[in-house]
Formats: sequence, structure tokens, C-alpha cells
Amino acid sequence: MSIPERFIQRPIATTLVMMAILLFGIASYRALPVSDLPNVDLPTINVYANVPGANPDTMAAAVALPLEKQFSNIAGLDSMVSSSRVGATSIVLQFSLDRNLDGAAQDVQAAISQAARQLPPNMPSPPSYYRQNPADYPVIFIALTSDSLPLSTVDEYAETLIAPTISTINGVAVVQIYGQFKYSPHIQLDPQALALARSALTKSKTLSPMEM
Repeated sequence: MSIPERFIQRPIATTLVMMAILLFGIASYRALPVSDLPNVDLPTINVYANVPGANPDTMAAAVALPLEKQFSNIAGLDSMVSSSRVGATSIVLQFSLDRNLDGAAQDVQAAISQAARQLPPNMPSPPSYYRQNPADYPVIFIALTSDSLPLSTVDEYAETLIAPTISTINGVAVVQIYGQFKYSPHIQLDPQALALARSALTKSKTLSPMEM
């Protein structure tokens, strides 16, 4: 006797089994987790470059544009968004879901190396990149102020103590410092003293060994 024949010959048992399956399906459907913002691991890489003192237009033309030209040749790139501000440029690269993030990171590094010749020579360091998941985007801003210390000291305190300590916390992807104010000494020269020093140096070069 086949299975369909058994169900046909036992209509009551068949009805009970169907009702049990229906109730089990309804209960399972109601128990399914539903999230308005599902946790999707999007392959995203953020590229950061800085040139201290450069205005946003210079950063966009001299830094962002050469990098974008190289990044546009990377396979699997879905979107590219760049933003420039005073002294810094950030480029967010989002790849397709089937693209391996490790391979994409290697392509990004190769593109940065190819664009290095077109970047400004006064960059303190080459552009850096880090992996980023937009689904995990909680951001904390910490403002530092002082009524007695200069801004250069506060900036040094943030870079040497606060930022390295926060970066060691589990789950922290990157720590960025905005509004940097580096210590820069100002030297005022005396033109007369420079002229005298130059004259003395010229005379010392023109003296013969016998005169010395």
C-alpha cells in the first residue's frame, strides 16, 4: 500500500496531521526574528589621507581625484563616496557582497601605490585604509578642552594617550582625531645680524691660508 492510499483511507488521521502541520507552521512563523536593520556584513573599506593645512578644494583635486581614478579600476566596486575637509580626505569604497574583502584590500593597497606619484609630495604619510562595516556604525565623539593648557598640548595629550588607549578596546575599529593643532615654533630673525653674519662668513671664505 502506497503512502497516498493510506492518507486516503484514513481521512481523520490525515486531517489531524494537516492541522498539526498548520499549527506548527503558524507558531514557527510567529517565532521568526524580525529586524528592521539586519546585521549584514557589507564589504567596505575606508581610505584616509591627510595633508596638514590644505583647504578642502586642494584635498579634493590633489588627493581625492588621483585616488578615485585608481580605485575606479578595482573589480567588484559598487560605490565610491569621498569627502574632503581641511587637511584630510576620506574615501569610502563599498564592494559587492560576493567580493572577498581580503582580496579587495590588496587591490586597494595596489591602487594607492599606483597613485603615489600623483599625490602631493608634502604628505606626512601615505594614505591609509581600514575595513569598515556600515552596519556597525555607532560613533562616539569626545571633546577635549582646557582653560590652562595650550591647544598644542591638548592635541599631544589626545594623540599620545587617549587615542591609543581607546583603540585597544574590543570592538573599536578606528580612532580619528579632528581639529589637530600641532606645536609650531615661530622664529623672528634680525636682518642686521644676518647681514653681519653673512659678511663675516664671506670674509672668512676669501681669506688666504697665509692671512689666516
